[in-house]
Amino acid sequence: MLAGEPQPVDVPRDDGSTQRIYRCTECRVAVFSEYGRPEVRFVRAGTLDEPASVRPDVHIFTRSKVGWVTLPDSEPAFEVYYNSKELWPAASLERLEALRAR
Repeated sequence: MLAGEPQPVDVPRDDGSTQRIYRCTECRVAVFSEYGRPEVRFVRAGTLDEPASVRPDVHIFTRSKVGWVTLPDSEPAFEVYYNSKELWPAASLERLEALRAR
């Protein structure tokens, strides 16, 4: 986004709750989303100035990917979400725990 604030859009999830996705008000592209807490945001790499500078460390919700997309074997892939305690680095888990302790 070059100007303005992203627009929050609540999207239904399989469990009946909602996930908040923030979209550009001009083109409607998802910029980032919140999972569980507003302090935890997942930024869409494709929205960065240099998206090739980051690599995915996990692929989620692969059950809905189209058949012509091939995921590399070098990163774990899950049909839905995953247990972050098993995959996230210790430093990331510590930051998340500090947010929860607020």
